[in-house]
Amino acid sequence: MFTRIDHVMICVPDLAAGIAQYGKMGFNIYAGGAHPGRGTHNAIAINDEDYMELLAVRDAAEYAASGKPGTWNTGLTDFIKAGGGIRYVVLQSDDLAADVAAMRGRSVDVSDVTAGSRRTPSGQELQWMSATLGPKNPLPIFFIQHVTPMAERRKQVPVAGKHPNGVYTLERTYIVSDNANAASALYARVLGLPQPKMVKGTVIMSDMYVFQLGPHGLGIVQPYAAGPAADALERRGPGPFQALYRTRSMGAAARWMQEHGLPPPARGVRNNGEQAMLMTPPDTFGAYIGFVGPE
Repeated sequence: MFTRIDHVMICVPDLAAGIAQYGKMGFNIYAGGAHPGRGTHNAIAINDEDYMELLAVRDAAEYAASGKPGTWNTGLTDFIKAGGGIRYVVLQSDDLAADVAAMRGRSVDVSDVTAGSRRTPSGQELQWMSATLGPKNPLPIFFIQHVTPMAERRKQVPVAGKHPNGVYTLERTYIVSDNANAASALYARVLGLPQPKMVKGTVIMSDMYVFQLGPHGLGIVQPYAAGPAADALERRGPGPFQALYRTRSMGAAARWMQEHGLPPPARGVRNNGEQAMLMTPPDTFGAYIGFVGPE
């Protein structure tokens, strides 16, 4: 079954610049290593049980030669040229072969399970299994089952968690659509979950259908007024646009960002009454990055 959101993939034009900018936002983020044969490399910020990934093209020629239709890196350069941001939401499975079989039983177009690996700058090899949706279900999600345990994966970075911004977990990720009711019905079939009831989002100004995957929410949203979701839909069309993180102190996060030259985050109130704040695409390489938690 799908147990949680494993990570969000944020695509940036230059990895070193992305590491520097997300460091200013208070994330302990470090170079993660290269993807053999794909021409890409990444950086990782690890939370308690999930993580953030920054992805960039490392070798343009190798990337161009790797272009196989239907893989997760197809069209990456075009996506980055168009502004970058969150390209995929990656869902973790505890039995990916069984989940792929179950999806096919629901007439979902999904690939076979394939092996993947990455070698970290320190020489550690990380291994996983993954599957992607086919052209009949072109959703911005794919699926992963880790072979390397989390305890070992935490060793890939000098500091896992303990971010200066107080973030310790992903709270929710949002995917904007121009028809969230129809889109959420498709996600329900792909995920094998009931279609959620619609609720009003008061920070992103959207109707929301939120799937709960373990501790994380996957929100399929449609704007009802001007706001982050409407902006994302107008600029980029349907797709992921925001990752919302839970922090131990929004005040500490805001102070860190201001001390490192970033503008004050925008503030809002969620539909449950919680305060939230947002960093906007000009300061995040194309994504909305939200924070929620106590002051």
